Amino acid sequence: MEEEVFMETEKMVTMLGGNRNRYINQALAHYNAYRYRLWLKEKLKKESAIVAADSMRVLAEFDALEDYDETF
Repeated sequence: MEEEVFMETEKMVTMLGGNRNRYINQALAHYNAYRYRLWLKEKLKKESAIVAADSMRVLAEFDALEDYDETF
């Protein structure tokens, strides 16, 4: 851990009157959840683009059908 981050952490733990390990664990849990949301956002963005492209392909195939019965 960088010295500056450690000193800042010590100051916060002292101000809050808590346990350093608990404070660090809570901070890491929060950061992990944040990073997971960012990762999930990017994954969903990529997968959504794939689904959109596939949906457009299917739509184009339906539009190309000459014997499409509009009463169906």
